[in-house]
Amino acid sequence: MNRLIVSPSPHDENYTKTSDIMLNVCIALLPALIAGCIFFGIRAAVVTAVCVISAVVSEYICRRLMKRDNTIKDLSAVVTGIILAFNLPVSIPLWMAALGSFIAIVVVKQLFGGLGQNFANPAVTARIALMVSFPTAMTNWVLPFEWKNGADAITGATPLVLRDMTPEKLAEINQEIPSCLDLFLGNTGGCIGETSALALLLGGLYLIARKIINPAAPAAFIGSLALISLIAGENPLYEILAGGVFLGAFFMITDYATTPITTKGKIVFGIGCGIITFVIRHYASLPEGVSFSILLMNILTPYIEHHTRPKVFGAKEAVKNEK
Repeated sequence: MNRLIVSPSPHDENYTKTSDIMLNVCIALLPALIAGCIFFGIRAAVVTAVCVISAVVSEYICRRLMKRDNTIKDLSAVVTGIILAFNLPVSIPLWMAALGSFIAIVVVKQLFGGLGQNFANPAVTARIALMVSFPTAMTNWVLPFEWKNGADAITGATPLVLRDMTPEKLAEINQEIPSCLDLFLGNTGGCIGETSALALLLGGLYLIARKIINPAAPAAFIGSLALISLIAGENPLYEILAGGVFLGAFFMITDYATTPITTKGKIVFGIGCGIITFVIRHYASLPEGVSFSILLMNILTPYIEHHTRPKVFGAKEAVKNEK
């Protein structure tokens, strides 16, 4: 005799585990890590390892102290460590990298309840905290193939800074504005994992093919930034290839916990990031605005979700009683 088993939803047993999602994200980040090691040397791998280990250890100790089930096996701390490392210059002191992981995991993630409860992207917030606290170390950009050791590393400006320099200033510092091909390949100064648009694009396409991320937010971010740049008379291709646009588009504004769930919400979120990034780049004192745009839009996520949530068929709006 067959038994009818009744259980609460969801009834799909083929759900994707968090660890599987995070493993796919790690795989998608590998091309950018390899590119970072090629352009900036073995220290790129060292900084990444320090960030990952610090993130995992911080989560393990924090969960133990808070007497909660440990969650290091879900690999979310590993992903946070890698993304944070990709947002750091290769020359950063290792203790600062470890501090950044502590901020990302303990302050931003665990103190708000853990994975899925944090309102802001941990890696983005940690990068901003380090940038505000240690501006010199966070803006010490090593040129490609020039890292030998801390004393002999040859540093230079990032593409967004070079773009705004006069020919006389460029000749003085003996640098040239990189071509779009250099930006696409990653042959330019910048953070460890943000310079190679090609490597990040490969990782992003992998996540889309695996249906880990929705392409709506990345397309809205990159497309809106390119469109605004074109309207403003700037080079849209240069704008989207320079800085951390591709890193932010595929690996930070697609975060499940801190970005809208609906497709409409993701599009609004991406457009907002594109607008804010352009405004900061051209009208603020900072040359790059991707991290700040993502953090600002993270704050607006609940409001975006409220106004873009689908209406339930047949449901009536709640009417407030007025006296």
